Amino acid sequence: MSAPHPNISDTPPVIRQLDEAAINRIAAGEVVERPASAVKELLENALDAGARRITVEYADGGKTLIRVTDDGCGIAGNDLPLALSRHATSKIDGSDLLNIHTFGFRGEALASLGAVGRLTIQSRVAGQPGMEIGVRGGRLEQPRPAALNGGTVVTVRDLFFATPARLKFLRTDRAEAQAIGDVVKRLAMAEPFVHFILRDVSGEGPGRNILNLSAAQGDLFDALHARLAQVLGREFAENSLAIDATREGLSLTGYAALPTYSRGSAVAQFLFVNGRPVKDKLLVGALRGAYRDFLSRDRHPAAALFVECDPTLVDVNVHPAKSEVRFRDPGLARGLIVSGLRHALAEAGHRASTTVAGATLGAMQPEPTGARIYQMDRPAAGRMAPPLAPGFAETQGMWARVDIPAEEVVEAADEVPDYPLGTARGQVHENYIIAQTAGGMVLVDQHAAHERLVYEKLKRQMAETGVAAQALLIPEIVEFSAGDCARLLEQAEVLSRFGLGIEAFGGSAIAVRETPAILGEVDAGAMLRDVLDELADQGGSDLVQSRIEAILSRIACHGSIRSGRRMRAEEMNALLREMEATPHSGQCNHGRPTYVELKLSDIERLFGRT
Repeated sequence: MSAPHPNISDTPPVIRQLDEAAINRIAAGEVVERPASAVKELLENALDAGARRITVEYADGGKTLIRVTDDGCGIAGNDLPLALSRHATSKIDGSDLLNIHTFGFRGEALASLGAVGRLTIQSRVAGQPGMEIGVRGGRLEQPRPAALNGGTVVTVRDLFFATPARLKFLRTDRAEAQAIGDVVKRLAMAEPFVHFILRDVSGEGPGRNILNLSAAQGDLFDALHARLAQVLGREFAENSLAIDATREGLSLTGYAALPTYSRGSAVAQFLFVNGRPVKDKLLVGALRGAYRDFLSRDRHPAAALFVECDPTLVDVNVHPAKSEVRFRDPGLARGLIVSGLRHALAEAGHRASTTVAGATLGAMQPEPTGARIYQMDRPAAGRMAPPLAPGFAETQGMWARVDIPAEEVVEAADEVPDYPLGTARGQVHENYIIAQTAGGMVLVDQHAAHERLVYEKLKRQMAETGVAAQALLIPEIVEFSAGDCARLLEQAEVLSRFGLGIEAFGGSAIAVRETPAILGEVDAGAMLRDVLDELADQGGSDLVQSRIEAILSRIACHGSIRSGRRMRAEEMNALLREMEATPHSGQCNHGRPTYVELKLSDIERLFGRT
């Protein structure tokens, strides 16, 4: 006999209304997951209030103290109790939840923070006295006067003291502080004209500044570029491309790094929709797809991209944390990112990141060979030089007696034409071309460079003539569910451009009549199932195209100049000129650089000539 179910009793359960404190604590579990979530909500409120300067202070990773100070419009004293109630907001009137123009709109953050921590708000509106109100574990206090110049100061102490079980799920102070820093950085990228300060005030003393991001100046692109240099570093700013694309009401702006400036993980990918930082798998998949042709699977692009559109075209009310969005036309958003990035990468031509040269110089630093000799240790003029060591006396004056025949005198190098990749001067190890430029030298990997050139040529030919399809003698019939069958048939026209011909076969079956000839014998059923997985995960599928391009890449690899082959000067120069004229030639098909450029000043520094 089976045991009775523990949740079933003889008496029916009683339905009761939860009290306000319990409701707020439940809501806080979705809105305030960790200290960084609290910082995010308070920062968004400050930005919505029109703040131009925001200071964030925290102690012990935000567990014991979070304080956000802004110079925004403030909250009127009479509105402070209402601001701490659930679903009270000044951002919307509730008539249209698809026309959101602010960061916050749900009216849950302050109530949630007051339910799980000790919250104090001090605020002053211009022309009115400052007021202060507190809430402790959901219990509201009476407003009282406060001394304040203007703006708002929100202080949260002992976060989750009312829900101690949640404290067990927090990470170390260092990890929580890092998450707070990431939140501040993301919002600082979205608002480059706002001054952000992040301070750690843990322990005794005045604390220390973690970030101090001054408000940027200039137009939007200049301001964003300056802010990205502050947040992501000068290297990203120097090796990124400006993105500006528009399609059917959606616009894409921002900066994306060159393929040769890639990362080992996706930590340098920042995506925004209408200024709101989001973590959306559709956008991440589009970013990955745009770089698919330039990076290997273990490398990830770096980018800060901003999608702007009419608020009615995107739903931001998907999750209480507002970190997910849903586009009315996901395919349009994905296509805009892929095409915009690929166009910018193509316009970059043969450009490679400067970090490649920096790594090369670092690898070429000479090892110290002995103690440094200072000027004071050298023999003074007029002093007798020490006698030469035995065995060296006979060489004295030998170099002065060497006569060089006139025909062997090497004149200064011929004038170098102003080519971006210079003029070939030689080949070493039958694989590396040394070229001289007007201001330095270039070292080219001949196999990697020619591999990219052949690959781009094959892709151009495929785009011009299409993908050859081979008709199956007996069509392959594949069964799917009705929904999957409909999704595949919606993509039939796209798939046919790459040689995969499908059509309905009655019921929920699909007939595969053609497959791409270049792929040879394929399992059509498995390929279609993989296409379905991509459609479900990313809203679009490039699987057939990526497989074809993988074949072309292998053909290019085997058909390019092999390592170990000697090249004549005219061949080397022809390769350099073709690289200059071919997009993406700065990296091979696997994302590795095809050349390294060293400036003359860098070379002279290697030899101590500066």
